[in-house]
Amino acid sequence: MSTFAPFAKPMYVMLKPVGSKCNLNCDYCYYLEKANLFPKKNNQVMSEELLERFTKQYIESQTQPQVMFTWHGGETLMRPLSFYKKALAFQKKYAGGRQIDNSIQTNGTLLNDEWCAFFKENNFLVGISIDGPQEFHDEYRLDKMGRPSFHRVMRGINLLKKHGVEFNCLAVVNDYNVDYPLEFYHFFKEIDCRYIQFTPIVERIRKTDSPLKLATAADNEEKVELAPFTVPADKWGKFLCDLFDEWIKEDVGKFFIQIFDATLANWVGEQPGVCTMAKRCGHAGVMEFNGDVYSCDHFVFPEYKLGNIYSTPLASLMYSEQQLTFGNDKFDTLPQQCRECDMLFTCYGECPKNRFIRDKYGNKGLNYLCSGYYRYYKHVAPYMDFMKQELLAGRPPANVMEWAGNRRGKR
Repeated sequence: MSTFAPFAKPMYVMLKPVGSKCNLNCDYCYYLEKANLFPKKNNQVMSEELLERFTKQYIESQTQPQVMFTWHGGETLMRPLSFYKKALAFQKKYAGGRQIDNSIQTNGTLLNDEWCAFFKENNFLVGISIDGPQEFHDEYRLDKMGRPSFHRVMRGINLLKKHGVEFNCLAVVNDYNVDYPLEFYHFFKEIDCRYIQFTPIVERIRKTDSPLKLATAADNEEKVELAPFTVPADKWGKFLCDLFDEWIKEDVGKFFIQIFDATLANWVGEQPGVCTMAKRCGHAGVMEFNGDVYSCDHFVFPEYKLGNIYSTPLASLMYSEQQLTFGNDKFDTLPQQCRECDMLFTCYGECPKNRFIRDKYGNKGLNYLCSGYYRYYKHVAPYMDFMKQELLAGRPPANVMEWAGNRRGKR
C-alpha cells in the first residue's frame, strides 16, 4: 500500500449532521437531492456515536495546531442544540492541546436567542445564506410550503447582531439577480455585513432518468442541459467588474469580498484561501450523516465516494491516492486554452465542477464561466498590480483607493 505525505495545508472535512435535510426548498439547491443516495430517507441524522468517532479521528489526523470544524447542511439547525453541546464536549475530550474552532452555515430562519447565546459563548463563526434584498432573495429561496424566507433570515441576522456573534454572508448569484450588482452590494453594506462571499450558481440537469438530476462535469454533454437559474458567463464577468469598481471607491480594508481577497492573494503568490482559486484542491472533503466521505461538497456523487470512516480511518481516506489524484486533477487536466492564458496564475480554471465546455481548440474541460472571469481579471489587473506593490513595500493595500480615484480623474 502506498503512503502519502500529509498535505502542507490543514485538512478540512465538512460535516453534514442532518445530511440534506432542510426546512427550505431553494430551487437551485445542489444538495437537497442527495437524500436519494441513501435508502432510509426519513432518518438521515448523524448519531452521537459517529460524531465522537469523527471528532477523535479528525483531530488526530491534523498536522496543524489549529483545528476547524465546519458544520454544513441541509440546514444545520435542524439538529438540536444538545447535539452541538455534545460536539463541543467531544472536541474538548480529544483536543490534545490543539486550538479548536467551529464555523456553521445556516439559512438563518431557525435562529433564536438560545442558539445565538450558544454561538457567542463558544466563539462560533456563523455563515448566513442570503441572496441580497428581499426581491432577489425570495425569487428562489422559498420554504417547503412555497412561502418566502427573507424576513425570517433577517430576523436571524438581527439576533446574531444582538448577541454579538461573528457572522458572514454567502450570496448566490443567479440568472435573476446578476443584473443588479450595486443593489446587491449596497444591501450588504446597509446590514453591516463585513465579510461577503458571492457564489455563481452553475448547474446542469440530466435529461436521463436518474435519482440524481444534477450532472457532474464528466457527464456527456449531449445528455444534459443547462439549469435555467444558472448565471450567464458574460453577465457574471460584468457583475464582478461593477462590484469591484464600487468597492474600490471607499471600502478596501472595510468590507471584505472573498473573490477580491483571493485574487490579491494569487497576485502576490500566496494561498488564496478559497479552493476554487487554488492551483490544486482535494484538502477539503465532506462527511455525510452516516460516515460516508466524499472528495468535495460539490462532488457528492457515487463515483467520488472515498469510503466510510467505520471501515477506513479518516486520514487514510483523505490522503488516499484517489483523493490526491482528485486534487491534482484540478491543474493537471486543464485544457490548452487555460495553459496558454495570461491569467492562469490567478484563476487555475476555477472549480472543476464548472469545467464542462470546450476550449477554442475543441478540447473538453474549459470552465463555463471562463469568459466572465477573464473579463474580471483583466479589469482588475492594474489595481492588483498596485496593491501588490504596496504590500511588498510594507504599505497598506487600501492606498489603492486614492490611486484609483486619481486614475479615474485622469480619464
